[in-house]
Amino acid sequence: MSKHITISPAQAADRLAIRELVEAYAYCADRRDAEGQMALFTEDTHFVVYMNAKDPTPAMDLHTRQDLAPVFAALNQYDATTHFIGQSTILSLTGDTATGVAYCLAHHVTVADGKRRLMIASIRYHDSFVKVDGEWLFSERQLLVDWVDERPLA
Repeated sequence: MSKHITISPAQAADRLAIRELVEAYAYCADRRDAEGQMALFTEDTHFVVYMNAKDPTPAMDLHTRQDLAPVFAALNQYDATTHFIGQSTILSLTGDTATGVAYCLAHHVTVADGKRRLMIASIRYHDSFVKVDGEWLFSERQLLVDWVDERPLA
């Protein structure tokens, strides 16, 4: 991958729209907007979760937008979440399709018996995108958990 590439204004707009899509996913997660989060995916999306990035066996393998509802609703078990999106790299962009990788530190706060706990997950997303009617959507999202840290929270 070259450090600097020359792109057209249309390609720049597509790259920005894809970055905004990645950020919208995190925003919807933190606002508990499962419907909004689902709307970021194609109807026939493919969503795969690997709870251990080194294990090739997925913990979850879903194939429609509607299948995502309980996954995103599960965030309601947390008192609070904050998903920090780090680098987001477009690996390929051709016409109305693209691929990319995004990194995230996902913070999840729970409260049990009056005690707060923090779980931080380092996540990599391997994404495929498609532009439908002028809007970029996830056509596939692979969520890979690289590591998890849990601790008491003051």
